[in-house]
Formats: sequence, structure tokens, C-alpha cells
Amino acid sequence: MLARTVDKLRATLPGGNIGAYQITGFSSRLLLKLGISEAILRDAIARAASDAEIAAWIRAHSDPGVYPEINAGFEQMTVGERLGDPEFVERYPIARRVPPETSRLDMLAADDEETFGKR
Repeated sequence: MLARTVDKLRATLPGGNIGAYQITGFSSRLLLKLGISEAILRDAIARAASDAEIAAWIRAHSDPGVYPEINAGFEQMTVGERLGDPEFVERYPIARRVPPETSRLDMLAADDEETFGKR
């Protein structure tokens, strides 16, 4: 999730194109749990020379002790928990086509693959 968030923030920089992506939702929740503001991380991304430098910056500005808890929380969220939310289903039409027990992280990966093709 963090790599995806970094890519989305990078796309908001001059010359980037975030397209249909948004920072709200998973990315904003992740940043909140890490205790890192979107604006400050965006500035760090703009200054960084590499992804490794960004990762080091994030480790230096957050508590690695919370990473397992954050990961577990994201992994436990399922598509079925949001099927009653019309905005969610409109934003992610693939949610109607995957089993309700599918993790939302797996749904995001399937949505990206459907939208952009397999990498």
C-alpha cells in the first residue's frame, strides 16, 4: 500500500498525472496511521533521488513498531464490508465481480490489472 501511495503522491507533483486515482481512502488512512502528513511526504518525495531514499525517509519519520499492526488491519478488510456503500461500488465496479471475502488489497490489485493490464 505504501508504494502505491508514494506513486500517487508522485503523480500529483508538477509534470505528473494522477488520473482517476485519489489520495483519500486507503492512502490517507495509511498516512494517518503512520503519523505522516500528505503534504510533508509529498515534499520528501519531490526531493528524493530514489524510491530507496523515500523508504528511508518514511522509516525515519514513523514508528516501524506499528507496521505489523497497520499491515494486519489492511489485510483484514474485505470487499463484502463495503458492498452496501454505493460510492465504493461505483468507484470500484470490480467489487461486484469478486467474492465478498476478497481482501480489499487484492481487489485493488485486480482493479489495477483490469484497468492498466498485468505488469
